[in-house]
Amino acid sequence: MKFLKILVGIIVVLAIIFVIGGLVLPKTYSVSRSTVINAPDSVIYKNIADFKEFYKWNPWAKMEPSAKTTYAGTPEQPGHVYTWEGKETGQGSMTILTAKPSTNVDIELKFIKPFESLADTKFDIQPDGAGQKVTWTMSGENNMISKWMCVFVSMDKMIGKDFEDGLKSLKEKSEKGS
Repeated sequence: MKFLKILVGIIVVLAIIFVIGGLVLPKTYSVSRSTVINAPDSVIYKNIADFKEFYKWNPWAKMEPSAKTTYAGTPEQPGHVYTWEGKETGQGSMTILTAKPSTNVDIELKFIKPFESLADTKFDIQPDGAGQKVTWTMSGENNMISKWMCVFVSMDKMIGKDFEDGLKSLKEKSEKGS
């Protein structure tokens, strides 16, 4: 009986720590990476806002090229959709919310599996010397589980390298003129 009381006490204390910690841990996250690409802004924009072109440099598509993908809507326009489902990459979709040609693309990123989450993804293209500075940003809200995950590994560390790899591939593709 004494063991059971101690066990219940430990569970109650851990639950309190979990809830109180969840209240003080960061509510939001933001990850951003940039690179300068020596290509016309129109080429870079097409490689981002046409999801069939996006797929060619997307770091997660390279991780699992066998994932099932579909596209809908008009490329480079609000409502253009890219969906995927794979064993490694899970299931989700990207939908263009707003698109300003050769300047920026705002995308809703929705994960369905392995866990549900929603993020805002933006690509900004700005002149930088002879090239274009492309900034890829993803931001969203942390739920209780992701707040605690970020105690051990930040979102920046989890996906920052993927953004860097993706921008490197976007740079290579865009500078080839395709």
